[in-house]
Amino acid sequence: MGKKYEILDMLTEQSEWPLLPVDLQKIETPGVLRKEAQARGALAELKGFAAVIPNQSILINAIALQEAQESSAIENIVTTRDKLYQSLTFGNQAIDAATKEVINYREAIAKGAGLIAKRGLLSISDIVQIQEIIAGNNAGIRRLPGTALVNDSTEEVVYTPPQDYDEICRLLNNFCEYLNGDEDSLWKMAVLHYQFETIHPFYDGNGRTGRILNILYLLLKKHITTPILYLSSYIIKTKNQYYELLQEVRTGDIWENWICYILTGIEETSKQALEKIKAIKISFDSTIEKMRVQIPKTYSKELAELIFENPYSKIEFLVTKLQVNRKTASKYLKEMDAAGILSSRKVGRETLYINDELMGILKR
Repeated sequence: MGKKYEILDMLTEQSEWPLLPVDLQKIETPGVLRKEAQARGALAELKGFAAVIPNQSILINAIALQEAQESSAIENIVTTRDKLYQSLTFGNQAIDAATKEVINYREAIAKGAGLIAKRGLLSISDIVQIQEIIAGNNAGIRRLPGTALVNDSTEEVVYTPPQDYDEICRLLNNFCEYLNGDEDSLWKMAVLHYQFETIHPFYDGNGRTGRILNILYLLLKKHITTPILYLSSYIIKTKNQYYELLQEVRTGDIWENWICYILTGIEETSKQALEKIKAIKISFDSTIEKMRVQIPKTYSKELAELIFENPYSKIEFLVTKLQVNRKTASKYLKEMDAAGILSSRKVGRETLYINDELMGILKR
């Protein structure tokens, strides 16, 4: 089942939209509680190991960009990791429209994480800000009726979200109250994701905004301390199941299958993220050792961290972070190129220096 949004002449509106919370008897089944425990265990292991990385920006830069790429791919916005890093190296100057949208998504993640860190909650206006960054416009919450979710293949209307602006705002207010409440279970994230996608409050970017809200919930409830876990790769692999189970809740009020699906996603992606972070840590430690042995006069911990924060590096990055002049920065990069730690690539007038080992890990 695919998604697209169309203006339709005739829509059937639901008169009463259910508010949160959901009846716990529908949620806390033995199957859900078992999955909850497994997901919590995997997430706790990820959180614990991630803390040993000395510079958390290394993880945030690497994994958040991967999420931006994969979440956008769900909406058929496709670019490559090389294009993304090249664009970021040149100050977010996107190579093409798809790359720009993915960079916007990455900025939206950072915006949301910053709001959580600063205020410890999320409001409707915060969610609107996140969506505006994603969509690249300020259309805001839907005011015009006519939005429906349509099967791409059959053109059949599979779901009509609330159409009235006041009703959408009422539902969003309830959503935020529940989001910011004390309950910190992982199954609550599944309930919130369902509710947000069902409200479908914006003309565009609902799926991507909803997936960012997943990670922000985990940050808000301190299941993780940095934005390093995302479900988009899992959703891509199980896309049909994702839409089928969402619809199963809408049409049959069947929650267990949907919640177990999301909890399985948390468990699986936690394990995948843990393996990736372990590989990054091994590569980082190995790089430090190579620098100490092959270029001891150039080595510094700050320089090693820089080439992992920025898999595509250039002279200006070293000048800014290490407070060295351009000649010294150029010398450092050329020495790492000669030592096989980085590889150089000419792009226009600029020479970029690429951490190929790290890029290989990120592309797995």
